[in-house]
Amino acid sequence: MATAAVRTVPMSEAEWEARQQLAACYRVFAMLGWSEMIYNHITLKIPGEDGAFLINPFGLHFSEVTASSLVKIDIDGNKLDDSPYPVNRAGFVQHALFHRHLPDAHCIMHTHTTAGMAVSSVEGGLRPTNFYACNFADQIAYHDFEGVTVRDEEGARLLEHLGSKRVMLLKNHGILVMGRTLPEAFIKHWSLQRACEIQIATASMGTPLEVSPEVVAVHQRDLHMAQVPGGPGQADFAAMVRLVDKIDTGWRA
Repeated sequence: MATAAVRTVPMSEAEWEARQQLAACYRVFAMLGWSEMIYNHITLKIPGEDGAFLINPFGLHFSEVTASSLVKIDIDGNKLDDSPYPVNRAGFVQHALFHRHLPDAHCIMHTHTTAGMAVSSVEGGLRPTNFYACNFADQIAYHDFEGVTVRDEEGARLLEHLGSKRVMLLKNHGILVMGRTLPEAFIKHWSLQRACEIQIATASMGTPLEVSPEVVAVHQRDLHMAQVPGGPGQADFAAMVRLVDKIDTGWRA
């Protein structure tokens, strides 16, 4: 495992808490098999600092990320700390765009999971054929693949296609979710990943059964009654962090 960078710059308690939460999330993603070599990104705004957010250091695997090694940047890509690590432009361009224009996009997650990429690569995308897919019916935006996301001019089309939605399947590319909190974004990603996995499994067995719009509406109306108090994803994410701690607590450094 790579050695975490040593921090000498003072930081607020809010920033340190954000670093701890985000580092834990990277380790959770690694534990769940959602990492992609040294690529993909989860970003988190720093409370109380306009335009500042945290991103993973380019070159580290998700399983190596620590609270101290996360890189603090502004929405123009400038480092705001003494990190020795670079930032992947392919991640910065897309995430900074949404952090800049969407005040409620506190946390943004983008992955290339096999299931997410597979469902984003078929006509029709995600269909309401399973419990989790019904969560997202009429709530997913789609954006055509334009190549690796390193060009600023693609931003206007990403925002246009996203609209008021906060979940997107990037066609031929993968999953993009946003949340008002990190746990909310996490439970969205987890649920969408499960929906994609089950759709793939179902397609291998025969003709899927689509749930009617009327039943989908009832399902979405009643979902909140199946949530644990504390906010969307809070209990789910906390449970995953406890599992990560049983493997390694080094991410807290």
